[in-house]
Amino acid sequence: MSNSSSADQEFLEYLVKSLVDHPDDVKVDRKVDEMGVLLSLHVNAQDMGQVVGRQGATAKAIRSLLRIVGVKNNARVNLKIEEPEGGTRAPRTEQHPIAPMEEEHTEN
Repeated sequence: MSNSSSADQEFLEYLVKSLVDHPDDVKVDRKVDEMGVLLSLHVNAQDMGQVVGRQGATAKAIRSLLRIVGVKNNARVNLKIEEPEGGTRAPRTEQHPIAPMEEEHTEN
């Protein structure tokens, strides 16, 4: 890890490439703004399950490790896992709360 400014990016690439079946498809984009560092992770659609893990456990662990790397380099590091093209997950739909049914008034 040569440059401390991209150490988080190199670390994420190394970590994810070690987990997935298609390491050549792993791509990490790094963007710095007033909120800190944003790392956008792109992986093969078939590797999403390995990166996210059961109930998001693997993704949560990766984020924790990135937070530690960020603290070491005095930066706030956030991870965004991009939905791959051709992913099998259905697109999200906005869920609106169900309005309560009106009470029926009966005359006594």
